[in-house]
Amino acid sequence: MTDPRILTVRPEPDEYAWTFGGAAPVARVAPGTVLDLFTEDCFAGRVRSEKDLVSEVCEFPFLNPQTGPFHIEGAEPGDTVAVHFVSIEPARDWAASTTVPLFGALTSTHATASLQPPLPERVWIWELDRARRTALFRARDSDFERELPLEPMHGTVGVAPANLEVRSALVPDAHGGNMDTPEMRAGVTCYLGVNVEGALLSLGDGHARQGEGETCGVAVECAMNTVVIVDLLKGVATPWPRLESDTHIVSTGSARPLEDAFRISQADLVRWLVSDYGFSELDAYQFATQTVESPLANVCDTNYTCVAKLRKEWLPARETYRGVHARLRETARALRG
Repeated sequence: MTDPRILTVRPEPDEYAWTFGGAAPVARVAPGTVLDLFTEDCFAGRVRSEKDLVSEVCEFPFLNPQTGPFHIEGAEPGDTVAVHFVSIEPARDWAASTTVPLFGALTSTHATASLQPPLPERVWIWELDRARRTALFRARDSDFERELPLEPMHGTVGVAPANLEVRSALVPDAHGGNMDTPEMRAGVTCYLGVNVEGALLSLGDGHARQGEGETCGVAVECAMNTVVIVDLLKGVATPWPRLESDTHIVSTGSARPLEDAFRISQADLVRWLVSDYGFSELDAYQFATQTVESPLANVCDTNYTCVAKLRKEWLPARETYRGVHARLRETARALRG
């Protein structure tokens, strides 16, 4: 096996992207390149104590900084970029979570307006034990503490949107973006449809852990050291971001209302079964209905994100995406030694 090229990127504070589309690439990379990346947390590292309120230390709209974008050589509209997550590791011994006025699933928002006052702003600092793989929750209003397992993931992964659009890094849509799904973890391959020449791949928004739905709007936000392998599938279209693990295939959908995000993810899964696994559309619809798992990703962002996942062991033994997940998994194993 030929050793892949490794590109290490540790951005300076003024070198992050804040949008998908509209940002110049930081590097051109060939398919097969390994990216060894540092990603800053969604607060750009500015929330470091319980006194650091987002409204005081952060400047909207400069939230959710992305490392990238990376121009993938040879990528053209109609292709698919495959991003395999080799490792996602917290870069610090702490992470932060907050409540933010007019943001989250259980409070008034700009889109769901009411006359009640916003929830108060509050910060929780989580202590991370990277050796023991734990995150410590410490209550603000009692002496309750609980260690929870680290489950690192990336909330935001995406490419430039189609039609000359520039989208905030806070928004998930067909290009990927701020999907906030716990499925985006080490060992998973993410498939993103290419909309512009070079794709312009970026990622960020590391979470030390997150519950499904990201209810208050903020996970355990953490800077990350992340290694990914980037590959390119020519002539393969991917209408919505998809993921593949060793055990599942996963479709995503991002929209409002929540029912439409659900419909997008379910319809995309049905179409995946038709295109790659030999089902007719109605057989796929019936089979998916009885087998799908449908965890929520986020119910707080500008668009909500739903996930539709199906166990591979229940599917016909056929290759999807030209077997790229298995191939990249072997490359990842070689990298880890």
